[in-house]
Formats: sequence, C-alpha cells, structure tokens
Amino acid sequence: MPRTCTICTHPERQAIDCSLLAGEAFRHIARRTGTSTGSLQRHKAEHIPVVLAKARKVGEVALADSLLDQARDLQRRSLRIAEAAEQSGDLRTALAAIGQGREILGLLAKVAPEAVPAGRTITQLIVQPQPGRGRRGA
Repeated sequence: MPRTCTICTHPERQAIDCSLLAGEAFRHIARRTGTSTGSLQRHKAEHIPVVLAKARKVGEVALADSLLDQARDLQRRSLRIAEAAEQSGDLRTALAAIGQGREILGLLAKVAPEAVPAGRTITQLIVQPQPGRGRRGA
C-alpha cells in the first residue's frame, strides 16, 4: 500500500501549494514548513496537476452557469421587446424579436434541456408563454 503524501496531509498544505505554484525553491519551502525537498517534488509532480484540473473544472462550471444565465436573460428580453413592438403595431420588430427569442430558446434547449419546462415545446413557449413570462394575458 502506498504511503500517504505528507504534503497533502500537512496543516500548511494550501500555503505550500501556493509556494510550489509560484515557483519558490523546494529547499526554501522545506526549511520553512519542516518538510523534505523530495516530498515537495513528488507532491508537485503527482498532486498539483490534479488540484489544478479540479480548479479548472470548477471555473468552467462557473463560466457555463454565467453563460446560461446570460442566455436566459437575453431570451426574456427578446420576448419583452416582441411584446412592446406588437403592442405599438411594429410587427416587423415584433417578428424579429420573436425570431431571436426562438433562436436563444433553441440554444438553451440544446445546452440546458431543463430550461424548457416539461410538457412544453419550444414553439409553445414562444407562441404561448407561461403565465407571468413573456406576453401579458397569455
């Protein structure tokens, strides 16, 4: 059974990882933290890439969430514009806004199927928005 990494269980692990990522000399970190240069080298080679990969994944999830929120906001805005244009008799703008809403909703359906409520098609959402969303009185 392999030994547990002494750096991974060290009480100053976060500071050690930061020092390793900053490129600080192994001997300086070892002297300051009471560890060996060998354990620091092994930790950097075997465990830092895993930590960085996890951090990158978390960053990607956060970015994806932000992009989905922006797409949802754009879809809501396009439906509001369509409603205002229709009420003012500007049907050309209303149709353009509905088209944009349809495109955004199609994208959301592909990348986040949960964005389309169960039992509703994309066409139903555009033509007959749910109460409280999009066109009033629908």
